[in-house]
Amino acid sequence: MEELARKLGLRTDPTIFFVSAGTMVVFLAAILIAPGPIGDAFGAGRAWIAANLGWFFILGVTSWLAFLLWVSISRYGSIRLGGNDARPDYGNISWFTMLFAGGIGTVLMFWGVAEPITHFSNPPRPDVDPFTVEAADDAMGFAIYHLGLHTWAIFTLPGLAFAYFIYRYDLPMRFSSVFYPLIGDRIYGRVGKTLDIFAVLGTLFGVAVSIGLGTQQINAGLTELLDVPESVGAKLLIILVLEIVAVCSIVAGLDKGIKVLSNINIGMAVGLMFFVLFTGSTVFLLRAAVETFGIYITNILPMAFWNDALAEYTHEQGGWGWQGSWTVFYWAWTVTWSPFIGIFVARISRGRTIREFVLGVLFAPSIFTLVWFAIFGWSAMEIDGIGAEARAALGAQAGALSQAVEESVPLAMFAFFENFPASTLIQGLAVVIVAIFFATSSDSASLVVDMLCTGTSDPGPRRQRVFWGVSEGVLAAMLIVLAGEAGLTALKQVITVVGLPMFILVFGMMFALFRGLTQEHLRDVKVGSPPNVKEL
Repeated sequence: MEELARKLGLRTDPTIFFVSAGTMVVFLAAILIAPGPIGDAFGAGRAWIAANLGWFFILGVTSWLAFLLWVSISRYGSIRLGGNDARPDYGNISWFTMLFAGGIGTVLMFWGVAEPITHFSNPPRPDVDPFTVEAADDAMGFAIYHLGLHTWAIFTLPGLAFAYFIYRYDLPMRFSSVFYPLIGDRIYGRVGKTLDIFAVLGTLFGVAVSIGLGTQQINAGLTELLDVPESVGAKLLIILVLEIVAVCSIVAGLDKGIKVLSNINIGMAVGLMFFVLFTGSTVFLLRAAVETFGIYITNILPMAFWNDALAEYTHEQGGWGWQGSWTVFYWAWTVTWSPFIGIFVARISRGRTIREFVLGVLFAPSIFTLVWFAIFGWSAMEIDGIGAEARAALGAQAGALSQAVEESVPLAMFAFFENFPASTLIQGLAVVIVAIFFATSSDSASLVVDMLCTGTSDPGPRRQRVFWGVSEGVLAAMLIVLAGEAGLTALKQVITVVGLPMFILVFGMMFALFRGLTQEHLRDVKVGSPPNVKEL
């Protein structure tokens, strides 16, 4: 394999690169040969995981959040990620936009309207009536719970572990480096390479599912604007066009490509958010935004442990109760991104203290997410009609938005903008924002997958980075083919199954990080020199 890598002009670990690529090719071939059995297998796996291990996902993410908050306020918070004199490479604004755009920008565009309006019309709790004030409060609480601090805890824990062991001990920029306190020098052997290969594959699947969701939303927007048919063929063409944009950004690199795209896209998204605020019910939304903070603070603790334990099993939901289709899916999907976002955030966070890192990565995007959902979510529910009196005043228009979302989740954002001035222009802008978020996620993931293979933060040869960018697009295309008419349901099945083993590994990261931090306190660790694993 080393000879083959040399002939191809690659600068990478041949085992990690070729085994990862080969496994992906085998999976793609299997989808083409037998899409039905593979889809059934993923469906059965997701149903079993949601029914039997949903509690594990919910308890796990809550414990990670608690651990991170403890680390940030502990004596370890002042440890600098790098040499003791290191300073951040990027300013706070650029740092925030890069981690956010590479994180869940596409998710907010997809679910910003769809999730609150779905919970509003179909409340998660059986004792809450739809379309009521109680349903609206619950809808906001659950939406922000899913995409607030808990989601960013899934990104922050691996990111902190990567940054700590890579910059403090000068270990390779690989997934396996995080487990040095547990397996020692075996990170350089078969065990370590196996972990790295799994991280590469998990990242590819996680990003491919996001590309699949974004493609569905773009297709829905183009259908609304230009009558482009919603079909597998149209989605494949969208993936092709947008992957070309992503590959161009990959070739440009981190500073010229990803940083510029991220800054532009966040600016456009913020502009869209202010448009909704100032052309909608401004005073109501400002009041609701403040109230949403209270809803989140009040409900975060009970939601963090709520397992819907008394719900009856329903085949349609694929698990025990409502959480099989929502919370478990979110956590499984997000954890597949954890190597990608973790290493990416570590790469752009060198020089920051642990306290700065944890509080910044946890709270800055979470606050933005809360404001985003407050503006889009409350606007959507107001349009649909909150309470009996409001719905009576709306007449036939009451419930029109929730009905449109029920028929097509990817269409939610575009159906929402039909209620605003210059709707066609704004819908077109939304398509562009989703497309750029798509590109930034893809190019960031390609850069990180390349790092996982090379073990350094230096970019590999262009052909190497472009290969991973193209691979993400092809895998997303094949998942679209596998999903067929099932769409979102099939993507949920794939990612829940892939997410379980990754979830277990992230638990291991928490113990490895705790062991490394306590050892640094007990002895004077020399930066750039990993201690003997027996000492740890």
